[in-house]
Amino acid sequence: MDSPVRLHWLDPRDPHQPFPPAHLAMREPNGLLAIGGDLSLTRLLRAYAQGIFPWYNPDEPILWWCPDPRTVLEPDAIRVSRSLRRALRRDDYAVTLDHAFATVLEGCAAPRGNSAGTWLGGDMQRAYRQLHTSGYAHSVEVWRDGALIGGLYGVAIGRVFFGESMFSNATDASKIALYWLCRQLQQWGFEMIDCQVASAHLMSLGAVEMRRDHFLHRLARSIDGELPHGTWRFEIEAPAAARHLPA
Repeated sequence: MDSPVRLHWLDPRDPHQPFPPAHLAMREPNGLLAIGGDLSLTRLLRAYAQGIFPWYNPDEPILWWCPDPRTVLEPDAIRVSRSLRRALRRDDYAVTLDHAFATVLEGCAAPRGNSAGTWLGGDMQRAYRQLHTSGYAHSVEVWRDGALIGGLYGVAIGRVFFGESMFSNATDASKIALYWLCRQLQQWGFEMIDCQVASAHLMSLGAVEMRRDHFLHRLARSIDGELPHGTWRFEIEAPAAARHLPA
């Protein structure tokens, strides 16, 4: 008889407690590595720097993941479809960085489709707001006529942006946010965007799957270095027509 899988439990009182090695993560569900702990700034930064991220429903204990393979998008490899190119050329939107982080979180947490719930519960939102206040979490916002129509958020450490979630209330709005994020990350010399797990949507935008050990090797080389910290602002020319920004 096969030996039962034993998950590594994390002590919520010790944010410095080491995570188990990634190769100990479960195969099914893919990448489940540890359970418990807390969402303190110290633990979250240590987790991301090791390629580990939290993902759980609000009624569950905290679950920590490091899947194999890993889905990655290199900023210069984003795929722009014909329809997205047309949307990007229009003058009916503006895009900002770190202008409405909490509102983007709310948009990402809103129920989608026929689902009545969300994985992005109150504890997670508080944790990412703290990361944002500390200069590590960032948002991209897309506006039209003063209304937020889409965006995304994630965590930046070194030359890696760890994408967490995106939302769209208008056609192509989240894709527009990702496009302009990639353009800015290119200018800053970022190596990759961690997209965590594959989806048809991400693959259509140019994301690829990478073996976990290869991803972790690249991550270890990319998390050091002095790169933009604190509040982000575009340093490239991005759409910012005043009539589309909030009053």
